Amino acid sequence: MSTSETLEDEIILRRASIYDARVELEAGELSPEAFASLEARELAAIALCEKKLEVVSNVAPRAKIVRRRRKSLLYIALGAFAVAIVLLLVLQLSPRQPGNSITGNIATSKATTINRLLDQAQIDVADGNTTAALAAYQDVLTLQPKNVQALTQSGWLDFSAGSADQDFAVVQKGEQQIERAIVIAPSNPAPHLYYGIVALSTSGNSGEATKQFRIFLALKPSKALLATAAPWLKLAGVTSS
Repeated sequence: MSTSETLEDEIILRRASIYDARVELEAGELSPEAFASLEARELAAIALCEKKLEVVSNVAPRAKIVRRRRKSLLYIALGAFAVAIVLLLVLQLSPRQPGNSITGNIATSKATTINRLLDQAQIDVADGNTTAALAAYQDVLTLQPKNVQALTQSGWLDFSAGSADQDFAVVQKGEQQIERAIVIAPSNPAPHLYYGIVALSTSGNSGEATKQFRIFLALKPSKALLATAAPWLKLAGVTSS
């Protein structure tokens, strides 16, 4: 069997592994955290196999560039669910964003509405309904434009959806939302992780990815977020030690 066929077989097996894990997740036999970690690890491995496959395949330079971008965008779209689930779990443990404090009936009502929308968006992401999740996050941002969780999540979902559809305007919108989240909350590790993954998935931006991953590690992220980041850090050659 040729090297290319071996790599293709490995990609198929790893995708099957993700499918099996999702079945176990839906059956309640696998926790969301375990599924997210497994899927992120397998997707990173698939991305590495695809890069190796491009090297060994006899493809014209121009076609290789198109294929690399298309495959890169595809595995990012497939990984949206995995990373989003873990981010939701992590952000649930984070302090309230500025403006979420409860000071009177009006503030209480606003905070309650925002938290309800964020909870609903979490459910929508878990169900794979990204359109509904994006709508909920947009409602949050209408009420609270600097909500870091909504900016980060909607930015990631926009980037993933735009990548899958080859809609680079939507991809750019997602990138800008994550950048804004970093500006608003530079000490929150999650936006740095997401921006690093975005940079790693874009040709010629490996340096920016490394920079963001190092900032992410310096901010002492939780074990859950570190588990999700591990395969991406490995792919970028960044160590957590």
